Amino acid sequence: MTLNFANQLVEHLVEIGVKRIYGLVGDSLNPLSDAVRNHNIEWVHVRNEEAAAFAAGADSLAADELAVCGGSCGPGNTHFVQGLFEAHRNGAKLLAIASHIPSMEIGSSFFQETHPEYLFQECSSYLEVVNSADQGMRVLHNALQNTLAGNGVSVMVIPGDVFASEVSDGPHTTASTYATGSGKRVFPDPGEAARLVAAINEADTVTIFAGYGARNARTELFALADKIKAPVGHSFRGKMYIEYDNPFDVGMSGLLGYGACFEASQKADLFLMVGTDFPYTDWLPSDNVGQIDIDGTHIGRRTPVKYPVVGDVASVIDNILPHINEKTDRSFLDEMLTRHAELLDDVVDTYTQEAPESRTPIHPELAASILDELADEDAYFSVDTGMCNVWSSRYLTPNGKRDESASFLHGTMANALPQAIGIQAAFPERQVISWSGDGGLGMLMGELLTVKLHNLPIKTIVFNNSSLGMVKLEMLVQGFPDFQTDHEQVNFASIAEGVGIKSFRIEDPADLRHVLTEALAFDGPVLVDIVTDPDALSLPPHITWDMMKGFTTAGVKTVLDGGVGRMAELARANLRHIGAASSITFK
Repeated sequence: MTLNFANQLVEHLVEIGVKRIYGLVGDSLNPLSDAVRNHNIEWVHVRNEEAAAFAAGADSLAADELAVCGGSCGPGNTHFVQGLFEAHRNGAKLLAIASHIPSMEIGSSFFQETHPEYLFQECSSYLEVVNSADQGMRVLHNALQNTLAGNGVSVMVIPGDVFASEVSDGPHTTASTYATGSGKRVFPDPGEAARLVAAINEADTVTIFAGYGARNARTELFALADKIKAPVGHSFRGKMYIEYDNPFDVGMSGLLGYGACFEASQKADLFLMVGTDFPYTDWLPSDNVGQIDIDGTHIGRRTPVKYPVVGDVASVIDNILPHINEKTDRSFLDEMLTRHAELLDDVVDTYTQEAPESRTPIHPELAASILDELADEDAYFSVDTGMCNVWSSRYLTPNGKRDESASFLHGTMANALPQAIGIQAAFPERQVISWSGDGGLGMLMGELLTVKLHNLPIKTIVFNNSSLGMVKLEMLVQGFPDFQTDHEQVNFASIAEGVGIKSFRIEDPADLRHVLTEALAFDGPVLVDIVTDPDALSLPPHITWDMMKGFTTAGVKTVLDGGVGRMAELARANLRHIGAASSITFK
């Protein structure tokens, strides 16, 4: 085998444990795919480079390890961008290999020429063009070091002729140990910590709002909440890690929110943001705010922060907890827990009165609640942006074993199916459910071919309302009559059947339970097309006057529901803690 740079690169990836590369073969990437053919590494062939980056990013985050994707020059590079934005903003450990036109042709408006050194600047933190085979391994080392240190996507731009060039004898990089950002401990500045302690001790009431950055600090977070008798709300990305077994839970804030989280945030003397870069300023207090975050750039960029502390959540709380005075008055916590249970009961009562079991088109909340009930205890969900986010945020029940992937930060359509591909590749024995909307699935529907080609046992559940539901809601809130959001019905089950994937179509709510049971138990890829109500929209618990004016102007005649599934039961269970001893055992 000729030791060209492509072979040397692939050999090194195999040595450090990379199991697969996602991408499309062709053109300037051919030397790389030929090197993959000669080594013990899988090529996951997708139908669009965007999907390759989506899948690789989800693989990395799900498995907490390095993932790799490859794209050819020109259009291959431009397709790459969307998926790389998603992976980079989510903090995936991802190496993107972007091939380039022949070196001698760069700058001559050659066929398929782009300037990838500019193209990928905003969706990566390391971006270098490899100018020679001998330089390539040095660039590879730096790219890996960057992404494994937790800095997001690294991109290597490699002309096709450099891939194919022979490598001279001798070492081309140092044999360094690659860095990793997982589990990093960052202890707080003593002055910052002391000011936050003083603020907590001075406040009569505190509300904690926790996010994804607190996912590995549940024990510390709940110990703090217990000591200061604070309600604990969470962001959408933090839901799977904070909500379950949480006796202080008051729900979620924001556009997809539910329960008493917003009310608790407004009523507390001190609002403490913990491990979250929650983006919606309208849902955040602006007075007497504290914030704990490992990334100092997050501090104060959403709302004014009076008590900033930079550090990882566990280390900060371990540091400050011994100095915090225990509060004995739990009346505010009990008030918010009671309010949370009332709010969830109200919407459950409304939902029950509508008799959704006999309603057609199928109410999406009914479908979501049954899917949540039937999915495996450790199911991994990938959820499309749009109304699927609403139904999953309100109906997907966390338990410490389940997990969820979504476009939490980039908010792109079409993420669910390609992310499911990466997750299923990482966990072949685990139940992976793509919670897809018809808009998102339609955008990257070719990836059903990828699912079939690799026989990935993904369960693609399509909430098919023939509408861009979230866009419709946005239009109505802004006072515009909805336009071009509703479209002709598509039978996705027939499309999946044509691809060779076992499929079901559900139009009668009476069929939901038994069809979903059969589909989830099937040994192989499945698509379930559920025809849902396009007029089932949802509003957040905090509605501004401008939103109401928008609905009035648009003359909206839609159902504005806000179901919350099994969370109402959990909220009622938390009420049993009221009046109990303050010492609670946390799982």
